[in-house]
Amino acid sequence: MTSIFERIAELEAGGRRFALATVVRTDGSTPQVVGAKMVVVDDEERGRAAGTLGGGCVEADAIDAARAVLAGGGRSLRAYELTEDLAWNTGLVCGGTMWILAEPGGDALSAAGGSLVGRLASAARGHDPLAIVTLLRRSGRDVAFGGRVFVDADGRLTGSLGDAALDARAVDAAVVQLRHGSARTVAMDEGRDLLVDPVTSRPSLVIAGGGHVAQAIARQARLVEFDVTVLEDRPEFADPARFGGATVVEGDVPSTLASLDYGWNGFVVIATRGHKLDADCVLAAARSNARYIGLLGSRRKTVLIEAMLREAGVPAERLAAIHAPVGLDLGGRTPAEIALSVLAEITQLRYRATGAPLSKRA
Repeated sequence: MTSIFERIAELEAGGRRFALATVVRTDGSTPQVVGAKMVVVDDEERGRAAGTLGGGCVEADAIDAARAVLAGGGRSLRAYELTEDLAWNTGLVCGGTMWILAEPGGDALSAAGGSLVGRLASAARGHDPLAIVTLLRRSGRDVAFGGRVFVDADGRLTGSLGDAALDARAVDAAVVQLRHGSARTVAMDEGRDLLVDPVTSRPSLVIAGGGHVAQAIARQARLVEFDVTVLEDRPEFADPARFGGATVVEGDVPSTLASLDYGWNGFVVIATRGHKLDADCVLAAARSNARYIGLLGSRRKTVLIEAMLREAGVPAERLAAIHAPVGLDLGGRTPAEIALSVLAEITQLRYRATGAPLSKRA
């Protein structure tokens, strides 16, 4: 799947002018989240070249705003209130407000006199991640663009917000949020926010084991657009046809786990056929750079394996990366239900969500 930044890189390489529309703030229930983007050109699909802001008349108006800045320059930052009438007529979720920033692509993705499009496209393909940090100034419900910088995983800053203290805050917020891979608004004070928008590759999931539960986990992970790799040492279970598009690696599972580079969005779930093999796999994963290691099984098994890891000298910070037993308590018992539980926990971690019922949020 081509990322929106790879599409932008194609447009830039072809000399095409484009605008970028971004959801920079939301309030209440909205059809898109902060960081959602749409690329707009003059003559393609009524202006939309890639991405979406949720469809309907809001998106149509955002396209018009983006085409206007393409023609005349400058920026447009509009609030769209999703009233009940609008929701009834268009199908959009009602009750919320989205603020959408439209700007020429050359302004949106440049800093310090140069384009960042190549670095952003590279980050989206799985290379070094990069965060786009936008300063927003608020006065009541009015929101204005205040500046933008780009920050890499090592805290290197490209551009400036015009103030050393602001730049330092942007770096700190970006380095933290890059680990989560999702956009987030960070409140600075009563009148200023930072929208931190990490650009990284799609999340990847490595599953140790190829049984029925692993098969269900792979299927569920593909549904939520993970790149999935299954490791299995039994030829009859290592058939790629069983895993619907996932990469299947046949061979010694612990050594293969130990050899992988998991990157920023790398997750591991261990679901092999036996306790000894599970333990060997957990030890291999704990010695890797995987941010999340999930172990399927009983509490009794996880206690025994944790004791083994401590004896092997695994440090406390790596023990903290192990989620055992893996998953949220949803009450299910079938392979499909277990898979739902596992991906629910991974999703909760990725987005730093509470996991509480949405009906209780108010």
